[in-house]
Amino acid sequence: MFKSLPLTTMALLISVAAFSQENYRSTPEEYYVLNDTVKNKKGQVLQEVIVTANQQKNPVSVGKSGIKPMDLPQATTVVGAAVIETQQINSITDLLKNVNGVYIMGTTGGYQEEIASRGSALSSSNTFKNGVRYFSGMRTEMSGIERAEFLKGSAAILFGNVAPGGVLNLVTKKPKFEFGGEAGFKLGSWNTFKPTFDVYNALNKSKTLAFRVNGAYEKGDSFRNEVHSESFYFNPSFLAKISKKTQLLIEGDFLKDRRTPDFGAGIINYEIVDIPRDRFVGVSWGYFGARQASATATLTHELSSKWNISYLNGIRYYDTDLFSNARPNSAGSVVQPDGSWNRNLQRNEVKDNYYIQQLDLKGNFNTGKIAHQMLFGGDWEKYKTTTTAYYGLTAANNGGQAFYDNINIFQPYNPAVELPRPDLDKNTLTTVPVNRFGVYIQDLVSLNKYVKLLAGVRYTYQDTRNNVYKYAVGANPATNTPTDNYDDAFSPRIGLVIQPSENHSIFASYSNSFQTNTGVDVNGKNLDPSIIDQYEIGIKNKFFDERLFVNITAYQITNSDLAQASLTVPTARELAGETRSNGVEIDLVANPLKGLSVLAGYSFNETKYRKSNIYIEGSELRYNPKNTANFNINYKFETGKLKGLNLGLINSYFGQRYAGRSTRLTIPNDTYKLIPLEGYIQVDATLSYSYKKWSIHTKWSNVFNELNYNIHDDNSLNPIAPRNYSVALNYKF
Repeated sequence: MFKSLPLTTMALLISVAAFSQENYRSTPEEYYVLNDTVKNKKGQVLQEVIVTANQQKNPVSVGKSGIKPMDLPQATTVVGAAVIETQQINSITDLLKNVNGVYIMGTTGGYQEEIASRGSALSSSNTFKNGVRYFSGMRTEMSGIERAEFLKGSAAILFGNVAPGGVLNLVTKKPKFEFGGEAGFKLGSWNTFKPTFDVYNALNKSKTLAFRVNGAYEKGDSFRNEVHSESFYFNPSFLAKISKKTQLLIEGDFLKDRRTPDFGAGIINYEIVDIPRDRFVGVSWGYFGARQASATATLTHELSSKWNISYLNGIRYYDTDLFSNARPNSAGSVVQPDGSWNRNLQRNEVKDNYYIQQLDLKGNFNTGKIAHQMLFGGDWEKYKTTTTAYYGLTAANNGGQAFYDNINIFQPYNPAVELPRPDLDKNTLTTVPVNRFGVYIQDLVSLNKYVKLLAGVRYTYQDTRNNVYKYAVGANPATNTPTDNYDDAFSPRIGLVIQPSENHSIFASYSNSFQTNTGVDVNGKNLDPSIIDQYEIGIKNKFFDERLFVNITAYQITNSDLAQASLTVPTARELAGETRSNGVEIDLVANPLKGLSVLAGYSFNETKYRKSNIYIEGSELRYNPKNTANFNINYKFETGKLKGLNLGLINSYFGQRYAGRSTRLTIPNDTYKLIPLEGYIQVDATLSYSYKKWSIHTKWSNVFNELNYNIHDDNSLNPIAPRNYSVALNYKF
C-alpha cells in the first residue's frame, strides 16, 4: 500500500514543513472572539490570532464527547470560517478541495453532490447539519455555514449504521449578543447572481436572549445550454441563556431549489466520445424541484464543573419531484454508434419525514490516579419515506412508440422541435417507515499523561418496514406487497493513544460498523446486516510552537459480508462478497509567516473486490480515485499600503478513477466494461480587498480551463465547468 505514495508529494509536504519559521499565536481558551477581534477577559485587544491552526486544536462537535484531537485515535479535519470566506466556498465541491480522502463521487443529474470517503459513499445517513442528519440528495447552500467538520473512519458508535468512510457535519452560524451582520451581492459567469444577508443581535438589555437570521437567493444559467437553476435559503436561530448553567438553542433551516436535470451523454459502447462541452441533450422542459426544512432545539445544562447533559429534539422534512429524460444508456435507451438516441422519460416524487431525540451525558472524573472522560448517550430516530414512481413511455401507452423522441448527440440540440411534455401514469407508491434506537457508552481513560485508552460500544436496533402499492392498470387490480425487517448490531470501538510529548501523538484503533441489506436469502429470510471492520493507525504532530500541524493516517476497511445476487436463486441475495479499502492520508496545516496560511495534503485509496460471485476478484470498485491531493495557499497583507488585500491559490488533484460497469463473471462474453478517466489538476485563484466595512471578493475557477468529467450512473458523464469567474461586494455593519 505505502509503495504507491508518490515521492514528489512527500517531498512537497516536507519542504512546506521546513520553511515554517513564524506563526500567529493560537488563541487560548481564556480569550474570546468578538466581531473578528480577539480580546482577553480584561477587554485588552490582542493583535495576533490564528484561525486555521486553532481549528485543529478544538474538538469536533460531531464527536459528541469533547475529546481533543490529539487524544482521539481517529483522523479529523475542520474547515473553518476563515477558509470558507477566503476561498469563497460556494458548494460541497469547493469545500472538499481542503479535505484529503473525501471527494465527490458523482453528480447525478447535476442537482446533487455525492460525497465519498475512503472508498465508501456517504449518503444522507452520513451527512449532518448541527449534528442532525440532513438530506444530501440536493444542492447544499454554503452561505449559512460557519464551519465543516469531518470525522473520518467509523462513527458507528455515535450514529449507528453509517458508512465506514466517515461523517460530515455542517455547523451553521450561531446567534451573537452584539449587533452586527453583513449584506452582499455576487455576480458570476452564465448570468449568475446571488444576494445574501446576515443579521444578529441581542433581544434584551441583559443579553440573555439573542438571534441570528441569514439567507440567500441565487439564480443563474450554466455553461451547458438550456440548463437553469434557482434557489432560496433561509436560516434563523435563537439562543436563550436560561441561567448561568442552562441554555436553549433553537435553529431552523430551509432550502428550496429548482434546476434543469442534466444527465449528460458522451459515452458510446463504454468509450468517451468528443462532443462540445456545452452541449445539452436532455429535455429543456425537465425539472428537479427539491425542498428541505428542519428545526432543532438543543437544551444544555451544566450539572457541575465536570458534568453536563444535553438534549436534542429535531425534525426534518424534504420532498423532491424529478421529471426529465431517462438517463443515457439506461435499459432500452442506449446511444447508438452513430450518435442516434431514442430518448425515454422518467419521473418520481419522494417525500420524507424525519424525527430525532438524542440525550448525551458527558463528564470527567478520576479513579485514583486514572482520569476518565466519559460519554453516555441514547438516540431515537424515525423516518417515513414515500416514493411515487411513474411508468415511462411504452408501445402500449404511447401509440406504439416505446420512447419519447429521437435525437443525435453529435448534432446541436434544438429544443424548439421537442414534443410536448406528456402525462405519465403512476406505477408504484413505496412507503418505508424506519424506527431506529441506539444506546452507547464511551470512555477515554488516561492511564498517565503518556498513555490513553479509548473504549466504547453501541447497541442499535432498527425496524424497517416496506410496503409497495402498485396502482391498478387496465384490467390489472391494485396490489400491496408489505415486508418487515428487524436488524440489530453491536458497534465496538477501541483505540490506544501514546503521547511521548504534548506535541506528538501516536494512535491505533479498531472499530466496526454495520450496513443493513435489502432482499431475502435463498431460504426466504431477510438478510442480516453486513459487518464492516476498520483498523486505523496514525501520528499527529504539532511543530514550531503550534505553527505547523502534520497528521499521517493509514487504514484498512474490510466488508467481509458484502451482499450480492445469489447464483442459485435468481430472486435471492447472499452475503458472499468481500471488499477491502487500503489507504493513507497526509494532512498539513501551516502558518509560516504572519498573514500566510497553507493547507496541503495527499491521500491514497485502493478499494477492490477480494471475493465475489459476480465480479472479477481483484478488480477495483468504480468512482473512487486512487490518489487525491491539494495545496492551498493564502496571503493576507496585514500592514502597509496593501493592508486588506488577500491573495489565494487553490490547487487540487483528482486522480484516475473508473466509470462504466464492472465485468460480470456470470455472463459469458459480458459487454460491461470499465471506463478509465484520467486524473487532473484544477487551479482556482482568489483575490479580495477589504477597506473599513466594505470588501470585494473575486474568484477565477478552473484557471487553466482543464477538461475532465463528473461520473454518474454507470455509463454517463458530464464535463466539469470550464474557466469561470465570480465577483462579490459585501458590507459589514
